[in-house]
Amino acid sequence: MVRVIMGVKGTGKTKQMIELINSAVQSEHGNVVCIERGAKLTYDIHSKIRLVEASQYDMGTYDFMKGFISGLYAGNYDITHVFIDSLTKIVGADLNDQSTEQFLDWLNSFSEKNGIKFTVTISADEELAPEGIKKYF
Repeated sequence: MVRVIMGVKGTGKTKQMIELINSAVQSEHGNVVCIERGAKLTYDIHSKIRLVEASQYDMGTYDFMKGFISGLYAGNYDITHVFIDSLTKIVGADLNDQSTEQFLDWLNSFSEKNGIKFTVTISADEELAPEGIKKYF
């Protein structure tokens, strides 16, 4: 399952993400991972969450992100939920090309094969989202 939370800056995406992450600690029966850009969530999320600061790994493309997520799971089959905050900012992508849609489709396929949930935030006007992204709202 892939869920996308989308909105312009200041619409409460990060606050909603923090609430979802912290509630996942209580409800998930496995490990929870959060990939973020910067260290802004460090003190807001539960200490049991594995926090990954994306700039430490130079995540600049969706191909790198696919490999990184695959590697995370290969190293820990107990992961049940991965949160990705500010996806397009982490990889430097534009919503107008199809790479974000293709990545979300790959993420959905990976999710179904491995039983992992993904929650992703994207900073952009949700009215401008292509149908390939809207299907994950």
